[in-house]
Parts: sequence; C-alpha cells; structure tokens
Amino acid sequence: MKAVLIVSAILLAALARAGAREQAFVGAVDSIGMTVGDMNQAVAFYTEVLSFEKMSDVEVAGRGHELASGVFAARKRIVRMRLGAETIELTEYLAPRGRPMPHEVRPNDRLFQHIAIIVRDMDEAYARLRSYEVAHASSGPQTLPAWNPNAGGISAFYFRDPDRHFLEILEFPPAKGDPRWQADDRLFLGIDHTAIVVDDTERSLSFYRDLLGLVVAGASENYDVEQEHLNGVFGARVRITALKAARGPGIEFLEYLAPRDGRPAPIDLRTNDVAHWETTLLTSSSPEGLLTSLRTRLFTLVSPGAVTLTTPGAQETTMLVRDPDGHGVRLSMKP
Repeated sequence: MKAVLIVSAILLAALARAGAREQAFVGAVDSIGMTVGDMNQAVAFYTEVLSFEKMSDVEVAGRGHELASGVFAARKRIVRMRLGAETIELTEYLAPRGRPMPHEVRPNDRLFQHIAIIVRDMDEAYARLRSYEVAHASSGPQTLPAWNPNAGGISAFYFRDPDRHFLEILEFPPAKGDPRWQADDRLFLGIDHTAIVVDDTERSLSFYRDLLGLVVAGASENYDVEQEHLNGVFGARVRITALKAARGPGIEFLEYLAPRDGRPAPIDLRTNDVAHWETTLLTSSSPEGLLTSLRTRLFTLVSPGAVTLTTPGAQETTMLVRDPDGHGVRLSMKP
C-alpha cells in the first residue's frame, strides 16, 4: 500500500507539471541581452566577426525606462541583432554609465553567462576567430569524449567579446542537436542556448520550470580533461540541465559539482554594469501576476513591478527580475 501511495504521489506531481506546461506562463525565449561599454565597437564585432545582422537601433529614456531597468535617469541605446532565427539585444547606457566587466570572473562563478553560437565547421570558425585575435577563454576547441552519451562528439570553444562577455561556438555531430543545424551552409548558423551557472539545479528548476513553465529538454554530467580545458576550470565536473520554451533558444544550467568554489553574483550588480545579462521571456499574461509568488524567494525584483513601455514601433508590459543566482530575467508581454 505504501508503494502504491508513493507511485500515486509521483504520478500526481508529473500530471501537475504536465498541466502547467499546457498553460505555461512563458511561451518563448525572445532574446538574450547584455550591457556593453561601447556600442559601435560591439556592433562591429558581432557583425564582422560573427555574421550577426542589425535589426534595429533606438535610443530611449524616460520614467518607464528608469523603472524597467532599475537605473535612475537612464538613457540607453539598444541594438537588436539577429543570427539565423535567434536574436540578441545589446544595450549601452549613455547615462549613467556602469562598471566595466570585472577581470577576475571565472567560468564557475555564478555571474557567468554565455550564448552558444552554432557553427558549421569548428576548424574554420576557430581560424576565423584567431584571424580577429579574439581572447581565448578555453585553451582551444575541445571535442567531448565518446563515453558521454549526451555530449560525446560535440566540439566547443569558449572565447570573449570586446567587453569580455563569455561566448561559445559549438559544432554538433550529425546525430546530435537540432536537425536544422545540419541543413545550412553558412559558417555561423544561430544560437542554440544561453548557459548560466547555478548553485542548485533543483532550486533553479523551481523557478524556470515550476513557476515559469519551461520544459526540461535534456541533462548530462560532464567531466574529464576536455571539459576542464573547455571551461577553463581545473577538475571541472558539471551537471548540465537544458530547458526549452515553445519557441526560441534554450536555457542551460551549469551546476559545478566540482570545484565548489564558484563565487555568488555581486549583490550590487546593476543593469548598467557591463557584467549584466538578461534573458527576455515572452509571457502569456501580464508579468504583474508573478508578484503573488514573490514570497517564494525564487526571484528578486529589479523593476518595482510591471511597467508599460512604448518604443518606436513597439509596446510591451515588462518586468525585470533576478533568478535565484542573480541572473537577469526580463518577463515581457507584447500585444
């Protein structure tokens, strides 16, 4: 009887999660954003080196943008750029300017975030990055070993942009990844996911899966010399959990099981600091509804609540929060 009750409880929990997915609060990952110190330099890098295309370039200011960013007297230049079907959003704070990227950020610190850019050919892509003298974060491209059933055969390389944001290029072998990555002859194809370092996978799942409605799409535990050289962390053993919304790139958790010396994100991180990233999630209803869950302590507010913003050609109701590890998450409802 006890075993039956346990199975029933597990089944009910699974059904509850399935029902939540059908009515998921988040329907898409819209864009992945980062603050930059020099917009012209950043745009030149992403277009010339990585083949992104500029979609829009606007300057915004006013009370709504102050509230939405948590920065008083904010004046921002925002550039949206596309690679394949995915979008990034670069923001330069013309006023007030924030702090540059700290030089001591390590890949197992919880400040870490990157985007994974899919390439057709790793050797050719790496040679292109070398020709532009990009800063290495890995020792060189790494092919993960075949003993790892989920990650074996994947080639990857970490590097830095001009503001020292971490980036990754990734090549999937034919049997892995989205089939669309195998059907394009461009060198840089699109963004597969953004990766964030988390302290506790289960706690992060409570926010992204249980509260927001994203779905776990895969998991892996990676270690060995190739993983160490990829991440630039000696002795790295990483629990990886991939999540997806109905549309858009994935969100990938990196929990370092070893070493456990990664530092928490600074509590005074602000959106005008170059270390700030934010992932924009499109919601099915006003993000104001999440405020009833504020006492769960799964997120903290940056904007004091939902704010309606009007920019050239667009309107949205938006709210910026930080997840359990301090990563920026913008929840946005667009008409």
